[in-house]
This record gives sequence, structure tokens and C-alpha cells, in this order.
Amino acid sequence: MRRALRFLTALLLLAPIMVRAEPPATVAVSFDRHTVRPVLAEGLADRATSRAVTADDPVRIASISKLVTALGVMRLVDQGRLDLDRDVSDYLGWQLRHPAFRERPITLRLLLSHRSGLTDGADYIIPLGETVRQRLADPRAWDPAHGPGDDWFHYTNLNFPVVASVMEAATGERFDRLMQRLVLRPLRLSACYNWSPCDAATAARAVVLYRADGSVARDDLRGELPACPVVVMEGRPCDLDAYVPGWNGALFSPQGGLRISMKDLARIGQMLARGGRGFLAERSFAALTTPQWRFTGQNGIGENGEPDGFFCAYGLGLQLIGTGGAGCHDDPFGDGLPRLGHPGEAYALRSGLWLDPKSGRGVAFFTTAVPDDAAKGKSAFTAAEEAVLARMRGR
Repeated sequence: MRRALRFLTALLLLAPIMVRAEPPATVAVSFDRHTVRPVLAEGLADRATSRAVTADDPVRIASISKLVTALGVMRLVDQGRLDLDRDVSDYLGWQLRHPAFRERPITLRLLLSHRSGLTDGADYIIPLGETVRQRLADPRAWDPAHGPGDDWFHYTNLNFPVVASVMEAATGERFDRLMQRLVLRPLRLSACYNWSPCDAATAARAVVLYRADGSVARDDLRGELPACPVVVMEGRPCDLDAYVPGWNGALFSPQGGLRISMKDLARIGQMLARGGRGFLAERSFAALTTPQWRFTGQNGIGENGEPDGFFCAYGLGLQLIGTGGAGCHDDPFGDGLPRLGHPGEAYALRSGLWLDPKSGRGVAFFTTAVPDDAAKGKSAFTAAEEAVLARMRGR
């Protein structure tokens, strides 16, 4: 009897370790201007069903969504529907101003390059039933020390709900539908923001995001689309038919809610590697990829509120890495090549879309179950991300 009890006790003690021992889902794809090649696909997309992950499975790709949103903006710029340097108040129909710098207009260029003076202090998740205008009336949404147009970078998710609101107000279309028309369908991608309007077959291939302790963090869909694709105020119905475009661009998570496979993400990389040819005007591609801000060692902070050398050059919804500079540690590849793209971090996922514009070669990848306090590698990126990139070099 005692032996049996000792055995059961040992099993109970081992249970958490057994959960943590499950290998994280990791997918990596390499590409150049003409080809896409899956390199890594390991771990489970869904541990409950033991479904193995593949390069065709959609995953919530986190902040790489910002880059894709910026592509939608630039398409509207090409169409003459938006101007990067116009006061966004003209599109919104109400005056948007930093409370401490009311004489300065806020533009799409400033929002897309994280130089608007906004912060995430008031939160960037704005439920159906509330408006962006109401949220921006909260003083915590603003940096009291830095205004629009200052040489100051503050990585801020809330910039992108404002951008999406401007896009909606200028077109009269809801953001999720607008992005399908402007970006996802033209590039022939099976992707969507907050699962709208993806179909059930796509949802059945969803990558469930797990935390490092094995608990579910996001997208445990069990083969079905979410009943409501947006966050709704408590006690309110999920009535999107009554929604007025332009009131709340946060609904479909333009800052992080894109669900896309690594094969499809690589196709976005290919378009960028071709200089946007056939998709963006040359002038718009140049604006997207030209640094609007560079780190000098003291003129900006990242999402963690510190100048940690992770962000050193930023365009319009697009990060440039490996460009050098004092205090910069932004080269997870370790080869000194300048690259452009964007990283992602949310719900224990780390992701990246990076390409060398000279050679046209790049990578699209994600890895899951990364702890919030994950160890840094040789760069300001995590060791987990650097390990994926190192393994790709060996394939």
C-alpha cells in the first residue's frame, strides 16, 4: 500500500513537468523572390487532438499584424483616399489632439511610426459599445512629456486602432472587410483579422497558443469559429450590423489580431522582397520602408518602457534591424546584415517576418510556449527566437 501511495505521489509531482515537456509548436519558412520553402514544422497545433502543426496552419501572428495593416494604409494612399501627412481629424470627423500639445496635428505618418504621443496606459482593447474617441479622452492614453512629431519613439499598440478608425472613416468600410479587399485577397492569402471572415475549415486548422506551463492562452477553437469575433461591453449584444465604421477601429485587433499561416506570411515577404511591385506604388513602398525614426541611445522606448536596443529603426508599421548604431542589439541573426520586417510577441508566441532587401531572401516563423520572462539571446531578441533562426541556417 505504501509503495502504491509513493508511486501515485511521484506521478502527481511529475504531472506539471510532463505538461511542460510537450515540445512547443514551431514553424519556419524560408523564401526568396520566387520560391517559398517550409523548413521547420514541429510540435502540436492542438494538444487535445494531437494534431501536428504545419506551415499551412493559421496562427495569431501578434504584432506582425501592424505591418499588414500598414500595407492597407499604403494601398489607400495609392488610391488617393488617404494622405500620410494630413491631420487625421479631417477623416475622423472630430478633432484628435494630444492634450498637452493641442497645436500639433496628428497624422498617419506619426501613428504608423509610433511618434504620435500616444501610450498604452489606457489600454488598446476597446470593446464594441465604446468608441476610440471615448478611450482617447482618458489622460492615461497620452505621454505628457512627448508630443506628436517629437524625435521620440514610444512603441504603442493603441496607435493602430486609431489608424484602423481612420481607414474605416475614409472608406465607410469595416476594418476586417476592408483588409480583405485591400490586402489579403489581392495577395491571394487565406488570412483574416480576429477570424472574420475566415471559414470553419480554416478555423479547424488553427494553432492553439499555449503558455509555458501548458495552459491555453488563445485560440482553442475546437474546430469552430468564435460566436463573436470582437470584444463586447458587458451586458451588450454582439451586434456588428449596427456598428458605424470609424467609431472603433480596435474591434478587429489591427495591432495583433491577424491569423495567417507561415506560407502565406512568406508570400507577403516575397511582395516586399520585390519592392512592392504590382501591389504598391514605388513611392509608397519607399515611404513604408524608409526609417522615420532612428535610435540615438536616448530618444525612445520599447513596449517594456525601456530603451533596450530592441527598436533601433522604424518605418511605417515596419521595423528595420541590423542597421547598427549606439546601444543597438537588434540582430537576432548575428550576421550583421540589415533586414526589414516586423516581430510579434503575445500569448506566449514569438514570431518574425524578416528579409534582406538586397538578396530578396527572408524567413517567416513562429514558436510558442515562450515564457514572459524568457531569457535574451545574444541580441535583444529571445534565445528562443535566435534558436529557430540558427536551426534554419543549418537546413
